[in-house]
Amino acid sequence: MAFSHCWFPKFRAFRVFRSVFRSLPIITPVCKFPSLPGGRLPDGHRHSAGNRITGTLFGYRKGRVTLSIQENPRTLPALVVELAMQTNVLQKEMSLGMVRIAMESDKRSDKDKTKLMEEPLWTMYCNGKKSGYGVKREASEEDLHVMEVLRPVSMGAGVLPGRSEVDGPDGEMAYMRAHFERVVGSKDSETLYMLSPDGNNGPELSIFFVRV
Repeated sequence: MAFSHCWFPKFRAFRVFRSVFRSLPIITPVCKFPSLPGGRLPDGHRHSAGNRITGTLFGYRKGRVTLSIQENPRTLPALVVELAMQTNVLQKEMSLGMVRIAMESDKRSDKDKTKLMEEPLWTMYCNGKKSGYGVKREASEEDLHVMEVLRPVSMGAGVLPGRSEVDGPDGEMAYMRAHFERVVGSKDSETLYMLSPDGNNGPELSIFFVRV
């Protein structure tokens, strides 16, 4: 079966994500859903056994990856961080099977009550290599649009059509959504561990937030 030129990049992107995120279903939502209700992450406790949350990594192929953390797919993002990594670079790293992302910020004085996940700027390392700086920001209109479209998806990977008419193939947005276990070690350290569905073997992803 022949594919027209306009559909081939999308087909190729699906194939790439199917191979990289082989343990996750490939889903392409097309419907628009009602606005997301408010939500927040469960309060963490020191040395907690962990809370299950929803994490979504998304971005344009040659754009930076955004990490959105939600209590569940039906709530507003509790945290949005723009990572110091392009989407195609993250794809390469995950194709190797294991990704460790460390987000570091400076330790604050005991009098400073800023919570760890409220830090505005992070030095980012991927598999031990410094990548640049991650930035916490408010959810943009585009972020909220992506969360709204992905509202029925609890876990999966795929490609969403871009909202720009001038970007061509690069205007398509890749995404990966999964359950993460959130483990709070202390007020200065939290870790997100990606959970593979049904114990399937697949890429491993851990994201460490730490003040040093």
